[in-house]
Amino acid sequence: MSLRDSLDLIRTVRPDAGTAAIDHEIMAERASSLGAAERRVINAVAALAAAGEDRAAPLAEARKVVWEYFVQRELVGFRRHNDVIQELSIPREVLAGLGAMPMRAKR
Repeated sequence: MSLRDSLDLIRTVRPDAGTAAIDHEIMAERASSLGAAERRVINAVAALAAAGEDRAAPLAEARKVVWEYFVQRELVGFRRHNDVIQELSIPREVLAGLGAMPMRAKR
């Protein structure tokens, strides 16, 4: 039985529950993806803190992953970032470079 067949059967029995399984799966995927983005921020901030004199590359990476994390948070409904900025100890130098991010060409 395919997923579509299963959903059709569920809708027949309980019309309001037809998409509940998919909605739950989508919510779980969003949470997992947001958690992965947060881990990338933690790693990038740690790499920046451990960087010596040449901080350009770690700073650029930290700005990129923090920007991506903020966008992802906004997509799931979190509009304010003050708490995670403090919780994840995101440095001001990272936040200062989060203006409009240039689009990278697709390869």
